[in-house]
Amino acid sequence: MAAILCLETATTNCSVALSIDGKIVALKEDNNKQYSHSEQLHVYIEKVLSKRGGIDKGKLNAIAVSKGPGSFTGLRIGVSTAKGLCFALDIPLISVPTLESLAHQLKDTNSIIVSMLDARRMEVYSAVYSEEKKQIRDTKAEILTKDSFSEYLKKGKVHFIGNGIEKFKLICTHKNAIFIEDKSPSANEMSFLSEKKFKKSEFEDVAYFEPYYLKDFTTG
Repeated sequence: MAAILCLETATTNCSVALSIDGKIVALKEDNNKQYSHSEQLHVYIEKVLSKRGGIDKGKLNAIAVSKGPGSFTGLRIGVSTAKGLCFALDIPLISVPTLESLAHQLKDTNSIIVSMLDARRMEVYSAVYSEEKKQIRDTKAEILTKDSFSEYLKKGKVHFIGNGIEKFKLICTHKNAIFIEDKSPSANEMSFLSEKKFKKSEFEDVAYFEPYYLKDFTTG
């Protein structure tokens, strides 16, 4: 039985979940626009571990953390917390791509999915996934135009998800674009992905692992 603590801090959503054999048994999160990570992350960890009869930290098999891209500050807090727990408990670290876990919020879309996070001004972090959630285009930091993602939109329906869609909605009028509102990365979708990596022993080097910032630091 694999018990994995999942931490998601790449955006304003401070999210913690406990996964047992790939299924979420406890979840605590708060999408505070002021970034509550530094104040709430450790509190949420304790609350999640105390739910469902409780589980001692010593019984955790791994820590999973959202690796980015996303907020520099949020990622730094999440990764440093995850690494600290791994060192203290002598358990492995698993990294989960933020945009991939975001794509997994959409079920049975039968369409291409574009995960998109705000990166300031008209820029976003984005990645493109098939309907089976396989990544089919590299993760990029890109400036949006009215023609962005046209190669996918002309072929059929495309679902866009993440806080970056607020920018794209203003300039994209393509009939095949479907915008999924008010969705942020959550630890809830990390369970399946982290369990897969745990079974394959796909672990990070705790000492040297760094978040996937994708671009240079900006405040936020």
